[in-house]
Amino acid sequence: MSRIGRMPIGIGKGVDIKIDGNAVSVKGPKGTLNQSLPGGISAELAEGELLVKRLNDSKVQRSLHGLSRALLANCVTGVTTGFVKELEIHGVGYTAEQKGKTVLFKLGYSHPINFPIPEGIDVKVERSKLTVSGCNRQQVGQVAAEIRALRKPDVYKLKGIRYAGEQLRKKAGKAGGK
Repeated sequence: MSRIGRMPIGIGKGVDIKIDGNAVSVKGPKGTLNQSLPGGISAELAEGELLVKRLNDSKVQRSLHGLSRALLANCVTGVTTGFVKELEIHGVGYTAEQKGKTVLFKLGYSHPINFPIPEGIDVKVERSKLTVSGCNRQQVGQVAAEIRALRKPDVYKLKGIRYAGEQLRKKAGKAGGK
């Protein structure tokens, strides 16, 4: 029994949902998101709530039921409040600078790195802090992961790009034996 799949999704003010077969379109103040539902899963509007139903109780249908409900809930949350990931840059001389639709990183390599900002994503740079925001949760997480991968945190020197609040345990270096 899918507990997540049975929960109704509350629709806030200013959110317009259109259901066309297996395609669901969610429109709100922050943008428009489209989500397709797998076979056997359907969505319906009832009394200001979005309900996700499944065709039968097979194992595959039960798993897709909860997944579909979570994806639709993310769409509704994304078009109303949006999603945010914060990153921090640690290291002497490591900087980020926004130039139009690209971010210029200087991360200790022999060359600066130009990172293009994808459509639908906003990046704000303040000294050593980056804020990645947008209405699509998957895209926000993917862009934040790609930025972090430019210079992963080093556990020996604690330098690099990491998520805000990410804890690193410093490792001891090699012992200088004789």
